[in-house]
Amino acid sequence: MALMNMVGALNRAMDDALRTDDTVVLLGQDIGQDEGVFRVTADLLRRYGDQRVIDTPLAEGAIVGGAVGMALYGLKPVAEMQFSGFAYQAFHQVEQHMARFHNRTRGRYRMSMVVRMPYGGGIRAVEHHSESRETYYAHTPGLYMVIPSTPRNARALLLESIRSPEPVIFFEPKAVYRSFKEEVPEEPETMELGKAQIARAGTDITFVAYGAMMRPTLEAAEDLADTEGVSAEVVDLLTVSPLDTDTITESVTKTGRVVVIHEGPRTCGIGAEVIARIVERALMHLEAPIKRVTGYDVHFPYFARERAFMPNAERIAHAAREVLAF
Repeated sequence: MALMNMVGALNRAMDDALRTDDTVVLLGQDIGQDEGVFRVTADLLRRYGDQRVIDTPLAEGAIVGGAVGMALYGLKPVAEMQFSGFAYQAFHQVEQHMARFHNRTRGRYRMSMVVRMPYGGGIRAVEHHSESRETYYAHTPGLYMVIPSTPRNARALLLESIRSPEPVIFFEPKAVYRSFKEEVPEEPETMELGKAQIARAGTDITFVAYGAMMRPTLEAAEDLADTEGVSAEVVDLLTVSPLDTDTITESVTKTGRVVVIHEGPRTCGIGAEVIARIVERALMHLEAPIKRVTGYDVHFPYFARERAFMPNAERIAHAAREVLAF
């Protein structure tokens, strides 16, 4: 296995897909000659040429609309939005076509396509570069909404998303792009979409998180174990739509206490849906009210306030102590 950061792992997934399937094409602004704003598509133009790695104009609606047309005619396009905050100009293509064609044609056409988007804060970016708006896509029927958390699961989930017959919105936590490395197998590896993972086993309390929030969540779990002997189980959702309700319920049934963590604003966030599923499936196993640790219901702030907005290990541990003390 090779040690890779998330950028390298995502690049490997696209390389795997392009090498093994002639119907896979990449498209997006500056992904070819300039190798992407984060260099996620580095060297792919040289290897596969400009008919498979396509530089597009700065026109998000055209990028996703073009990918929809490609998918209708049997290709497997992987479109890149430079930042998730730029994708609003393409939302009509996502909601009205990408998410609907399979249903609209009563199954005659599949939308085997992926839209990749770097999302989230933590890199001191300017406006429209730090949002976490996964709820928009999770709320849209007909889409898978996938958010990896480590290099290895990013590679496996992206490759599976490209191979999937269903359309996938693939959020990449850019704060994690180069923050750490992990062993990634040489051979192609996939993970089933719609399945959560137990990132850390525990018995006293359940943490539910995903994407960039997995790092502070695991840090909080380790701190609580080291300082207070608390055994926290950490559920990494990986796919926020459809949610893996069974894995969440199994963990909550065991621990009886829950903290849900996400970077996006609190109101109508993924955490609210997770809590609703827990109430429906495991209410009688709860020993305390569920706490949420989230971003705030304001626009993502500029540099000086960025850290105050984003959940961190201290906030997560504080919420856990309140739940444990109830």
